[in-house]
Amino acid sequence: MTRHEARETAMTLLYERACNMDADANEVYVRSLSLRDIIENDYIKTVYFGVWDHIGELDEKISSCAIEWSLERMSRVTLAILRLAAYELYYMPEMPKSVTINEAVELAKHFDEGASASFVNGILSSMASDASIEKTPVPRRGENK
Repeated sequence: MTRHEARETAMTLLYERACNMDADANEVYVRSLSLRDIIENDYIKTVYFGVWDHIGELDEKISSCAIEWSLERMSRVTLAILRLAAYELYYMPEMPKSVTINEAVELAKHFDEGASASFVNGILSSMASDASIEKTPVPRRGENK
């Protein structure tokens, strides 16, 4: 599986969970892997659970960059893309910012409506200039603290 395909899968898992917030994140993950015959992948698992572990902080950062837009106004697809990319920006310093933004824009072009790609690009470009992105990443699930 390529990194692009893994991002696409992670985004769809984030979308599925956003559509069913009453369900346990692990249940959604396991069920989706089996129903869609997805091979488990470290990147997908890290991003999916990382987003849900840091959802409050990520949503706050998205909100602060989305001038005059509330999270509730955004489509669930756009929000899933932004959460995935925000996680990469803030918690995966090994990932080049330009790659994260470009991949998110491509996901928006493919899965969302027309203007969403520009919207995603604007928010993520604003986030990428945040000096706190250079902070030390938190340990990911399964890693020692």
